[in-house]
Amino acid sequence: MLLRIEGHALPGRDCPPGPGFHGVSGIEVAVQRKDRPAELLDPQPGDAPTAAWTLPCTFTAGGELSGPYVQNRLGGRFVCLSWLGRQPQEESSRMFRRAKLMLAGVPPQVLAEARRRGALVGRLALTDAKGTPLCGRVVPPAIVWSAGEPPKP
Repeated sequence: MLLRIEGHALPGRDCPPGPGFHGVSGIEVAVQRKDRPAELLDPQPGDAPTAAWTLPCTFTAGGELSGPYVQNRLGGRFVCLSWLGRQPQEESSRMFRRAKLMLAGVPPQVLAEARRRGALVGRLALTDAKGTPLCGRVVPPAIVWSAGEPPKP
């Protein structure tokens, strides 16, 4: 089974300063590996027209998604998008924000169909209402889940 995350409406390469925040530049977004916050899958520039990641998954005996990019913490299973950038006078990027794509928000009928077809797809805008990188817990309607077909080899 594959889990595909498809992002659109990215926020750009710069996030301006705000209250208690110095701002960042060189923004990128990537999927964080389970239990390895420094291991990021395929960073995408914050000004790309779209960003997408395809993640391998399996099902637990209880019917929940599992895999190398599926986190399982208090509050449920999720895929974590990490936002990277540099603050003024910093030479290297670091994580400054995260979005948790909550898998409990996948409707059961969509998950069952995705299991049958071989792929679950989550589509979402990656910019929040303030024009900054999306963060926090992400559930429908901010993310739309659907069943899909795995890519042809």
